[in-house]
Amino acid sequence: MKLKPIGIYARGLAMGAADIVPGVSGGTMALITGIYGRLLGALVKIDKQALALFFSGRWRALWYRLDGPFLGWLLAGILTAIFSLASVIHWLLEHYPQPLWSFFSGLILISGVLLLRNEVTLDRLSRVGLFALGSALAVAISLAPPIPFSAGLLGFFIAGAIAICAMILPGISGSFMLMLLGMYGPVLGAVKGLQFAELSVFAVGCATGLITFARVLNFLLVRARVAMMAFLSGVLLGSLSSVWPWQVAVLVESIGGSVELTRPVLPMNPLLIDPQVMLCLVSFMLGLIVVWSITVVAQREAS
Repeated sequence: MKLKPIGIYARGLAMGAADIVPGVSGGTMALITGIYGRLLGALVKIDKQALALFFSGRWRALWYRLDGPFLGWLLAGILTAIFSLASVIHWLLEHYPQPLWSFFSGLILISGVLLLRNEVTLDRLSRVGLFALGSALAVAISLAPPIPFSAGLLGFFIAGAIAICAMILPGISGSFMLMLLGMYGPVLGAVKGLQFAELSVFAVGCATGLITFARVLNFLLVRARVAMMAFLSGVLLGSLSSVWPWQVAVLVESIGGSVELTRPVLPMNPLLIDPQVMLCLVSFMLGLIVVWSITVVAQREAS
């Protein structure tokens, strides 16, 4: 599918907006908008040959080897969304969290359905098993209690590698993985305190995880696309448990004591003060319409 720069930029906006929200992955938006394979293909080109071009000063050759026009417009969209929409998204999370989660639920649900319709036919036991495995993985991660983790430099490196892997895996949020590892606070503190050593190690971990995991995903998509898409569809639909609009706080026993987590409940649960059902339904439908519109536009671009 040949994309125009404005189309790539718009997809970057969607990825950036998703990455701002804990529980939603930028990889989800890449998969929804049909650029997931191209993104992985560009990332795996970061190799020894790319480094040789970099150190020899052959910038133009390096730019096109890494699919620079695509990555450049995509990164521009991601950064634009992060810097321009961060305050809006955080305001919505604070004042209208349930409608916002409903919107993302609509996005994810129809995206998973379209993937199953267009990419995967669950007509084999192996594909059904991979779909179930992906769903179970996403649900287990969304319901898992935090794990005590070292906040030393090694901890920052491992946290960066795991978080970036989650970020490019559709349905799993990198920020949520940091919270699960107990590293969300230390990483946020390092950013606010401009702790250069910790941030540098975290960035190296991110780069290592991104390059390595992107190669694994790309290899699987090339060699076993249908099976991989069955797994990713399961992960995507399983992630609905983490963006379910109606959640209540509960105490969960974990290593080191009790921790407060959120758990999905029905909208009529008495612990919910104002479930905002009608507004949530409207937001949910809006999410469906957005993905459907993106699909129609993508089909026109491909024709």
